[in-house]
Amino acid sequence: MPSNSTKILLLTTLVSGVLVAVSSNSWFGAWMGLEVNLMSFIPLMSNTKNMYNTEASLKYFIVQVLASATLLFMVVMKTLAEDLFSLSFMETSYTPMIICTPLMLKSGAAPFHWWFPGVMEGLSWENCGLLMTIQKAAPLMLMSYLIEINVFTSSIILTSTIMGAIGGLNQTSMRKIMTYSSINHTGWMLAALITGDNLWLTYFMIYSTLVLTVLSAIKLSSVSFINQTLLTNKEAMLTKFMMFTSLLSLGGLPPFLGFLPKWIVIQEMVANKMMPMATIMVITSLITLYYYLKISYSSFMILGEEPKWNLQSHKNKTAKKVSAMIMSSISLTGMLMCSIMAGMI
Repeated sequence: MPSNSTKILLLTTLVSGVLVAVSSNSWFGAWMGLEVNLMSFIPLMSNTKNMYNTEASLKYFIVQVLASATLLFMVVMKTLAEDLFSLSFMETSYTPMIICTPLMLKSGAAPFHWWFPGVMEGLSWENCGLLMTIQKAAPLMLMSYLIEINVFTSSIILTSTIMGAIGGLNQTSMRKIMTYSSINHTGWMLAALITGDNLWLTYFMIYSTLVLTVLSAIKLSSVSFINQTLLTNKEAMLTKFMMFTSLLSLGGLPPFLGFLPKWIVIQEMVANKMMPMATIMVITSLITLYYYLKISYSSFMILGEEPKWNLQSHKNKTAKKVSAMIMSSISLTGMLMCSIMAGMI
């Protein structure tokens, strides 16, 4: 694990790689930004003292290099036929499809999600947060230049939402549950990409806020598996409440903030006459809510059993608890505030 000064440097270059990729006016510049981003994230992931971190960083490196090499190969090959170095509209109908495929592999959309759960399982919660939020920004922004409503895109969206819903049903690891939730949300973000230009940015910002809220609450209670949530003692009831309400918000339960972007996407899809796809996506969203409720239900019970002998210490975590409370309150009241503002306008 790098030192704090090295971490700051790597995080700076990681964000700058994303900015280079999204602000580039050529595909070569976008590819270069993605490579800077990748080379900054690998040292953040690796840890010589933890075998799982090293294994996860190696898996991630191999997959991302495969996607980057494929993207560069496609761009160079298509440049021989048309002016693909510019980000203008493509001449042939299948060009957006072949360029979007490696970008979907980078962002972990199904059916290119096979590497995502294995990598997430070996990472710390901070790196999980980076992988689920910042690392998705550049590929999604590049896809927004190309993506169109066609059979290929529709099948990717439906596969992502269905795999994200069904894959999380039988999981006991919190990291894998968050992974499959992220795959499901990637499907929703791709749907937002094809319905509106800036809609996916709204979805992405709210999704990132909710993910960071959930991860801060999970890290505060030191939970890695579902059964450990029952071992949280009564002193940490507030932490438990923050974690579960944030999870339900991430699943899209009204009236929490997580329902707002899904509501907007559904409205846009109905306006674009995409009712069958919207129906399937809503059903898969209900399945994700089911496995969040499965985790939360026993803890929300009034007569739930709780141990008196829990050895986890929650003292000296005041600063972390305050930040988690602020983010959780945004998650809980965000939808209400947006409704009030909309009513005032």
